[in-house]
Amino acid sequence: MSWIALTDWRRSLFCADGLARSGQGRTVEDENLQYPMPSGSLVLETQVSPYDRPQLLIGFDSERRGATGLTLQALPGGGLVLVMTRGGEIFHAAVNLDSGGRTDTLRITYCWDLRARRGRLTVEQPGRRRIATRSMPDPMPLSPADIRDLTTREETRILAPDVTFIAASNRIEPVGPMPSLTVSTPVMTSAGYRPVGNLRRGDVVQTLDGSLVPVLANLRRTVPAAGLFAPIRLRTPYFGLTRSITTAPSQHLVIGGSRVEYMFGAEHVLVPTGHLLHGSAAQSKAGDTLITYCQVLLPDHEAVLCAGTFVETLNIGRVRRRPEELRQSLLCDIPRAMLPEHSRTAFPVLGEFEALTLAATRAAA
Repeated sequence: MSWIALTDWRRSLFCADGLARSGQGRTVEDENLQYPMPSGSLVLETQVSPYDRPQLLIGFDSERRGATGLTLQALPGGGLVLVMTRGGEIFHAAVNLDSGGRTDTLRITYCWDLRARRGRLTVEQPGRRRIATRSMPDPMPLSPADIRDLTTREETRILAPDVTFIAASNRIEPVGPMPSLTVSTPVMTSAGYRPVGNLRRGDVVQTLDGSLVPVLANLRRTVPAAGLFAPIRLRTPYFGLTRSITTAPSQHLVIGGSRVEYMFGAEHVLVPTGHLLHGSAAQSKAGDTLITYCQVLLPDHEAVLCAGTFVETLNIGRVRRRPEELRQSLLCDIPRAMLPEHSRTAFPVLGEFEALTLAATRAAA
C-alpha cells in the first residue's frame, strides 16, 4: 500500500486502505484512523508567487479532538516553513531553495519515520532538476484522520490557488529524478520493439546515433495522476510517432532534422510533452487516480527510439556524489560504484509556443 489520499481542483479522494483499492468495499474503522502513522509522506505541487511577500500554501486546523494542525508557508527568496501543532506540542521545519526569481512549479515533500525518529522536508524544481532538503529529528506524524480532513474537508483547510495537488502516502516517498514513460511504451532493442516496462539490466536499446547500449537499471514508480505526474497522450503521426504513447509532462522528445536546424539553429531540440497540450499533438489522459511510470538508466545520458520518435532517458546528473540526495532517491538500492555520471544535454529546450509551432510544421510536412 502507498497512496491513500489525493486532492486537486476537480476531485478529493481518500481511502485508508490505499487509493488503488478504493471502491472495493473494504473500510477501516473510524477509531483506527486516529492513530499516527508510523511512516508517511505529504506531497504537494505549487507555483510560488513572484511577489516579495510571504504566501500561505496550506492552512489546516481541524476541530476534531487530538487533530494535528498544519501550516506551510512560502517566503520571498525561496524559503519554505512548515509548522505543525498537536495539543501543546509544536513542530517547526524550514528549507530554502533559491528559485532565482522564477515561478516554476515546485514539488514539496514532508515525510516522517517514527521508528528511525527522523523526518525531512524537501523542495524540488523538477523542471530544472534542483533540490534542497532539511532533515530533522523527532518529526511530528499525521494520522489517517488528519489526512482525510486535510484532503477531503474544505471547511478545515485553506488552500492557495497556486497549489496544483496534495497527496499523502503511508510510506517514505522518494525525491529526485523520476521516470516518465508508461510501462507499455515500445522501445527499440536489439530484438525489435519491446515495452519499456519489460526491459531489464543487460538488455540493449537503440540510441540517437544508432548505437545499441546496455540498460543499467529500469526504475519504476506509481504516483498520483496529477500535476507534473498527470499523464499526457502523444498522438500519431506527430513527431513521427507510429503509435500513440502516454508520458508524464516532464518527458522530453528529442527532435532533429533540417527544419529544426532552420528554425532553431540546433541539430536537435528538446520538446517537453507538457508544452504540447494546447495544440493537436497531445491531449490530457483523464480518469486515472494513480499511474505507474518507468524509465531506463543508461551509461550516458541518451535518447532512445520509442514508437518512431526519440525520447530522453533518465538523467541522474552526478547524484552519486551526493550521498544524502542519493539515499532519498529511487536509485538508493543501486550501489554507488555502479551508478554513472550524466552531464546536462547541450540541446536547447523549447518553450511552449516554440514546441507548438514545431509540432504544427512537422504535421504539415
